[in-house]
Amino acid sequence: MAAALELFSKRDAEEVSIDDVATAAGASRALVYHYFGGKQELYVAALRSAAQELEERLRPVQGGTALQELAAGLTRYFDFVEDHAAGFAALLRGGPANRAGEVGEIVEGVRRRLFKMITKQLQVSEPSPALRATLRSWIAAVETAGLDWLENRDIERVALERLLVEQMVALLEVAARHDGQAGVSLLDLAHVEPGVSHVEPDVPTGER
Repeated sequence: MAAALELFSKRDAEEVSIDDVATAAGASRALVYHYFGGKQELYVAALRSAAQELEERLRPVQGGTALQELAAGLTRYFDFVEDHAAGFAALLRGGPANRAGEVGEIVEGVRRRLFKMITKQLQVSEPSPALRATLRSWIAAVETAGLDWLENRDIERVALERLLVEQMVALLEVAARHDGQAGVSLLDLAHVEPGVSHVEPDVPTGER
């Protein structure tokens, strides 16, 4: 699976053959078929393996402020990106044809885990439409930043993580102008980070 992930991270799945995987793994074609049945089964198994490890790392660790827990979760996310670059890239770089069915469900499962981690840190059980869109937009930004960092490596990881945390605060600032729940979430983050400049959200009295 490690050999398969390495290949799938650099080329579309349609361009990778069982022979390619077998050669890269130093195994016979028959052995690959014996364990996985075919290329699609191998592709799904490899992605599921990467997704399961990433999801395991995203399990919340309680004990800090909302901002500290968000930053810690982001660090664990980038630990995976750095330690399993091929798996991360293969998980997110598949073409549109690979986003349906089982493969799409694997990718969305990781996003749901990250979304759940964030909402739990913000103590939000039912996010409003504006807050939901804001958080999902930030998750997309984190994924893109991870791929960009793997490709270029021209920014320190700690600086990138800090940038993404501040982007979360900035996104919530904008959302807070339109949505009271986003304003509450912004206060939950920003009141423990006095160095971050933010606008005072227009939060209805009943939602504070």
